Amino acid sequence: MITASRAQGHPMKIRIGTLVRPDEKYIQQVDKLGFESYSITWGGSSTIGMDPVSLAPKVKAVLADSKAVISSLGVYGNPLDPSHETYEAVRAGWRQCIENAHAYGCDIVAGFTGRIIGKPIEESMPAFKAFFGPLVKMAGDHGVRIVFENCAMGGSWATGDWNCAHNPSAWELMFNEVSDDNIGLQWEPCHQMVQLIDPIPQLRKWAKKIFHIHGKDATIAWDVIREQGIGSPSKYVWHRTPGFGDTNWTDVISILRQNGFVGSIDIEGWHDPVYRGELEMTGQVRALNYLLACRGGEFVENPV
Repeated sequence: MITASRAQGHPMKIRIGTLVRPDEKYIQQVDKLGFESYSITWGGSSTIGMDPVSLAPKVKAVLADSKAVISSLGVYGNPLDPSHETYEAVRAGWRQCIENAHAYGCDIVAGFTGRIIGKPIEESMPAFKAFFGPLVKMAGDHGVRIVFENCAMGGSWATGDWNCAHNPSAWELMFNEVSDDNIGLQWEPCHQMVQLIDPIPQLRKWAKKIFHIHGKDATIAWDVIREQGIGSPSKYVWHRTPGFGDTNWTDVISILRQNGFVGSIDIEGWHDPVYRGELEMTGQVRALNYLLACRGGEFVENPV
């Protein structure tokens, strides 16, 4: 189908891109910087009135002469709890993106699972199955894969407002409820590291269920943890742009390759405490070049 064929057309099989807002003018500007893919994301209040239908031809026109592709569409809200302000918009957004992913040349739609607000994760599983069970079937009919970002959004196992898919124990519950082959994860090491989870053994275990990667890292201040633990007012972890954090992305890409991953690593910027503001794109382009090097550098054809 669409993403597989377009991703496999890239000689290195794994593209390095970035997250972009649903704005063709913004995409046109960043496309001059060398990114190979773009993940278009709607989140929060931007899901209200979202219009992936009319955006698609505008994006197609902007990228007509580009080698870059759209890797995925993302809808980041809570589709499980009716009390959430964007509940109806997010549910509609999931369906719209699935129905129109082909117009962007992609086959991945991403987002949060949602959750029943203020309740433990296991209490969200009936609502998760009721919504995503039929949605995954619908996605399969359209040749689309559904993936869930592993961000806790300030939540825990016991309570939260946005997302269940931030812990491997939750993944076990989710994939027991909906076990189709076209449901998986949008994974990044950062969201695991802020929980003090080592991302590398987790990646080895779950690689076959990972269909899209967010390029975001973390720096853990182990000296602060050793001195004050994680309950003091002192900050002990920061979200980082790849190349500035603790993760060895050469290892990440090697593990992905060993497990047959074909797709995109899209940099999630706007979080780094240093490379932000006027240094935002400086950091993102540095991350692009770093990840390209971790991927193996420029493609070189083998001698005949």
